[in-house]
Amino acid sequence: MVNLSDIKGIIFDYGGTIDSHGDHWSEVIYDGYNAAGVILDKNVFRDAYVYAERFLAVNREIIPTDNFKTLMQKKIRIEVEYLLNNDLYPDGVHPLKAIEAIAEYCYQSAKKCVTEASETLAALAEKYPMVLVSNFYGNVEEVLRDFDIRKYFNGIIESAVVGVRKPDPRIFMLGVVALGLKPEEVLVVGDSLRKDILPARSIGCKTAWIKGKGWTPEEDAAQDAAQIPDLKFLLSLS
Repeated sequence: MVNLSDIKGIIFDYGGTIDSHGDHWSEVIYDGYNAAGVILDKNVFRDAYVYAERFLAVNREIIPTDNFKTLMQKKIRIEVEYLLNNDLYPDGVHPLKAIEAIAEYCYQSAKKCVTEASETLAALAEKYPMVLVSNFYGNVEEVLRDFDIRKYFNGIIESAVVGVRKPDPRIFMLGVVALGLKPEEVLVVGDSLRKDILPARSIGCKTAWIKGKGWTPEEDAAQDAAQIPDLKFLLSLS
């Protein structure tokens, strides 16, 4: 059970935690493909998704000034190019039109979730210093500014900048150090049991898990005492 009685600071994950109600972003993007009329077998889509993630991990495609809309345009383009190159792109919607439509769907979905989350973030920021710890592409500062929530965070620890990625617990320790607190005084809020909750807990942090649609059936079946229904639930504990 989550308890904030001894908490003096909060570390938030970003992607999935603040911008998608806990759902893995592959689920949101797949919905975007369907909404755009690009109907794919889900396993085919997942292969394209993984390809794009690996491509972005080794190629400087995303730059620090890219907001989330631009990021999604680039990411979806890489996915669609993979589908085209492997003769997996379905007939119907022109690829360029699809890229724009899917990116816009994802941007609007994220904007809606972040807007809903901002009230909770604002209320918590009045009581606690907060730091963001995220596996991201090097542009999370611009994403936060575009969605007008950068102001709630005292600092940003981003994997592409610090060179450490979740689930390595060292990235959470960087967040703890940035807060100037002890691990046991810090609550870590995330959407991934494996990448957020367990590594943060391993260094002594308290945890809150916003569980949505996961990447694997094992993640969907997992349960943990740190589960909370949504971000707003934290306000009932503070």
